[in-house]
Amino acid sequence: MTAVPRTLLDLAAILGPERLDSAIERSEELRLFDLRAVDALLARAGGHPGAGRLRRALALYRQPPFTRSGLERRFLELVRSACLPSPATGYNVAGYELDVYWETERFAVELDAYETHGSRRAFERDRLRQEELKLHGVEMIRVTGHRLEREPDVVIQRVATLLSRSAVIG
Repeated sequence: MTAVPRTLLDLAAILGPERLDSAIERSEELRLFDLRAVDALLARAGGHPGAGRLRRALALYRQPPFTRSGLERRFLELVRSACLPSPATGYNVAGYELDVYWETERFAVELDAYETHGSRRAFERDRLRQEELKLHGVEMIRVTGHRLEREPDVVIQRVATLLSRSAVIG
């Protein structure tokens, strides 16, 4: 017997999008569908041939993320295009609101624009924030808007690498 999340992952590797959607819908109708369990499996799925297809099929079950900026929207588009797990936005950890956060992996990305972080005080505050989060077990990297526009593929590849390392450690 195979658990529903694993069955959906395996089906995603062999079914077309419509049939996969039907399988997910049927598991939901039978009250067997658990998005958190499927997400947990996807976090461990690595290079499984159905992982990307299943993530795309699950988009209907996710609330569109709240974003405060075009920079956040652009980053989330790149995350989706790379078939990475969907992060939370505006997530609060230890009293700090994080731009982008993967709870299972305890990994965050802060998206910085000089216009919002361009003072000495903000510079100091950002370093203290990163230190506090580290003390709470959250790994965080900072990505500038300029860098995201200049080298989006490199940024997303590094995020993917760090996410996979966090999943192994976590």
